[in-house]
Amino acid sequence: MTSTLTLAEALAAGTVVLDGGMSNQLESAGHDLSDELWSARLLAEQPEAVTEAHLTYFRAGADVAISASYQATFEGFAKRGINRDRAAELMALSVESAREAARRASVSRPLWVAASAGPYGAMLADGSEYRGRYGLSVDELERFHRPRLEVLAAARPDVLALETVPDADEAAALLRAVRGLGVPAWLTYSVAGDRTRAGQPLEEAFALAAEADEVIAVGVNCCAPQDVEAAAATAARVTGKPVVVYPNSGETWDAEARAWAGRSTFTTGQVKGWQQAGARLIGGCCRVGPDGISGIAGALRAA
Repeated sequence: MTSTLTLAEALAAGTVVLDGGMSNQLESAGHDLSDELWSARLLAEQPEAVTEAHLTYFRAGADVAISASYQATFEGFAKRGINRDRAAELMALSVESAREAARRASVSRPLWVAASAGPYGAMLADGSEYRGRYGLSVDELERFHRPRLEVLAAARPDVLALETVPDADEAAALLRAVRGLGVPAWLTYSVAGDRTRAGQPLEEAFALAAEADEVIAVGVNCCAPQDVEAAAATAARVTGKPVVVYPNSGETWDAEARAWAGRSTFTTGQVKGWQQAGARLIGGCCRVGPDGISGIAGALRAA
């Protein structure tokens, strides 16, 4: 069911379970995500597949679904010949698809929808979302993000997920871009060790969000599981806000080959440590599927 409790209220009361990787679930259902639009392509071609993926995660134990809009941008859709009006419809559809899954889930616990806004590098589809440093100013990045955030906010998600941010400069732009939209947000960096992917210390990166009233949670995603606990503790200490974490499986993305390499290091045994470090919103990102989310839900609800 959808909730009358806000996500911020739920985080103040306890720990909430996020979903897992959208692309992971879509690929396992047999969908080809090999082009630059990634899961956003299915919003135009097979939106029911997106709803089904969200539904699978809700049934696995997730309380929050992240929309399939990570790579949905006006610029990215334009490359495929999709005009701005239709692109805006597809972004709004990403939120509605998650809402529809919540309606179909037939569970008694509260459910929420987060509208994903990926970094500028996701639109480039060249792996630069794992590097940052695009050569754009904060003002230029704000001008890129604001129009799509306005569309996503107008679709009335429960929260905007400003996610996989590799660079504190881009975080500053996103924090400006969400002002006045009337929808709360979380901000998550993609990290390597104790630094952003662009190399900035996490203390400085998290501090940007400390005074942002729109931001209800701060943390990390799309990173190695072993980097989560220390980052969560830093985020909690620096911001005083609830922490959100959803790491990858531990495998690494080869942008040239457009394939994953290595082995999974994600285990549900890590979850309690993340929670003790301050995490209140916990899930998985790339290559963490419904079984992983079921394990997280079981670990947290057994406490």
